[in-house]
Amino acid sequence: MKSTIIATIIGGALVISTLILVQGRSSDQAGAVPVNNVTIENGKQIIDISAKGGYSPRLTKAKANTPTLLRVATTGTFDCSSALSLPAINYQKNLPPSGLTEIELPPQKVGSVFEGQCSMGMYGFKIAFE
Repeated sequence: MKSTIIATIIGGALVISTLILVQGRSSDQAGAVPVNNVTIENGKQIIDISAKGGYSPRLTKAKANTPTLLRVATTGTFDCSSALSLPAINYQKNLPPSGLTEIELPPQKVGSVFEGQCSMGMYGFKIAFE
């Protein structure tokens, strides 16, 4: 009887561990697919990203050699994604808990990847310029 209980506990632990592992991998990949979050207004491209529990989308494809405005939206954001860091332009700022923050980005070369992250490096996003 003891061996049956132990086997049941071990089996249950394995099932739970597998579910946690699978869920973690699928959530890691969820924001990695580029979405249509880029618009062009008056010759300038606008890239919209949201910050709350991370950044969404995590991957954006944008046009190279074009003036760019990064627009970061927060809605009740109190986690570390509100502390935005853009190392390539030496930008660090605590975003408001709710609102829009607009950041001018210099035109990027074809093939460059612009990265943003929270101050702790836990959450990040990338903009691939084509």
